[in-house]
Amino acid sequence: MAIGVKVMKRPDRQVSYVRATLKGMALTFKHMLEKKVTMQYPEQKSTDQDHGMGAYSLSPRWRGTHRMLTDEQGRSKCVACGLCPQICPANCIKLVPGEDEQGNRYPLIYEIDEFRCIFCGYCQEVCPEEAIHVGVHFENSEYSRGRFVYDLERLSSQTHAVSTLWDPSDPEGE
Repeated sequence: MAIGVKVMKRPDRQVSYVRATLKGMALTFKHMLEKKVTMQYPEQKSTDQDHGMGAYSLSPRWRGTHRMLTDEQGRSKCVACGLCPQICPANCIKLVPGEDEQGNRYPLIYEIDEFRCIFCGYCQEVCPEEAIHVGVHFENSEYSRGRFVYDLERLSSQTHAVSTLWDPSDPEGE
């Protein structure tokens, strides 16, 4: 496909820009009279009970802070298969596998560097045990950089909801 270039000629006579200026000022004045839609975060937060113009919610497919799911005994569901660090494009997952006396695999060390993570959700997609999930939590400010490396204990203690990402049965995402 060829790129077309349109040459614009400057006006030959004196042109007044007053009309364009007045139109711009009218548009600005119109916006000044409309209802404000800005939420004063963090002082004002949306709740699940809000409806209408005051309700702000994240998409159910929002990808935020990671979470490790646990079984009934409180142990991590992770079997240290090594797929999540293998597929991670940012190389932010560190996994050291271990094995108990019965031959069950578990992670000795499982860390996710949230600074390096691009929140793509590949770790959640590839996990055969559905152990690691990206959640819908986004308020994760800290005072030191080291606190952004989430270890297994911290990942397991997260209680926020998990993201639904993409549902293969609904390819349009509706």
